[in-house]
Amino acid sequence: MRIRRALIGLSTLVTAAVLTACSATSGTGDVRLAADTPSAPQVTSTPSTSATSAPAPAKTKAAPAKPVMADGVPCKITAKACVSLSDKQAWLLDDGKIVYGPVKIMPGKKGSTTPLGTWQVLYKEKMHLSHEFDNAEMPNSVFFYNGVAFHEGSLSKYSNGCVHLSNAASLKFYTSLQKGDEVQVVS
Repeated sequence: MRIRRALIGLSTLVTAAVLTACSATSGTGDVRLAADTPSAPQVTSTPSTSATSAPAPAKTKAAPAKPVMADGVPCKITAKACVSLSDKQAWLLDDGKIVYGPVKIMPGKKGSTTPLGTWQVLYKEKMHLSHEFDNAEMPNSVFFYNGVAFHEGSLSKYSNGCVHLSNAASLKFYTSLQKGDEVQVVS
């Protein structure tokens, strides 16, 4: 008999707790005793008619701005080095921004033209000796095509396909460009 009374008392407490919890919500609720359903009590809310402000709209993040190529540079934004053969100029770039340049260049002569296209730096040599041209010195060589490089050379005579730069510019290209960097040569 005591157990039965204890269970009835416990059932009454649980019912009171559920009713209290449900009445604390802002809307009306559908309350079921645990004996009626195996799932937890479900509360369905009705819209409030009191004057409440609507939740603030979620803030949207602005998309990061796309890099834009610097004015006057005729290459793609992915290029780390850009060469304009017709303008006899070159630039070093980073995400379309000019890092260095334009600098004067001297490209390959007729019959030994500097190749047009998009290339990658293959390797660098501080002092390359050209076996093809009697061990001619090619300081600060940055090769981007088979046998073709940026290097220090004459800015008054056409090269044999390479891109001649002043001493200072060749050193800057040599120290700035790394293997795999994109080089673009346009007409």
